[in-house]
Amino acid sequence: MRRTPLLRVLGLVVVGFAVGRLTPPLIVRADGTVPQISWLAAVVLLLAALLEGGLAWSTWQSLHKKKQRMASAHALRLLALAKAGIAVGSLVAGFYAGFAVAYLDSWDVELGRERVIHSTAAALAAVLLIIASVLLERACVIPTDGEDDGKNTGKAKRASGSNASPEPA
Repeated sequence: MRRTPLLRVLGLVVVGFAVGRLTPPLIVRADGTVPQISWLAAVVLLLAALLEGGLAWSTWQSLHKKKQRMASAHALRLLALAKAGIAVGSLVAGFYAGFAVAYLDSWDVELGRERVIHSTAAALAAVLLIIASVLLERACVIPTDGEDDGKNTGKAKRASGSNASPEPA
């Protein structure tokens, strides 16, 4: 599997931003009521970021520091969780940032200020989710024998390529 490219993350943030920015005016145009953003959105996203960050740290410690093995099914589940966290975090961060921008001109009104503050907090929590997910994705990369610490890569290659003659059969 390849690492998630930054361009994909930025693209999802832009799509989320456009949807978040356009949602309030479209709801108003359809004679609807724009929903209020509660602190719950930011709290749930922050908890998800903490969970993925904890998994990233634990996985890094297991695979890279302690050199333990991991079942392939478990590693794939962690990788899928990381990829999903990156995609969802990117879309949600963009959406809440766009929602906040939609109400910046209503900062003087209490409800507008509340929407901007809550949306900004949720967008920042979603950015933390993206960061934790990227760290989990990176932690799932299993180092090869020569990449363990990056210091003995040349030595390992030279040692394996010795000039000793092969033993006769």
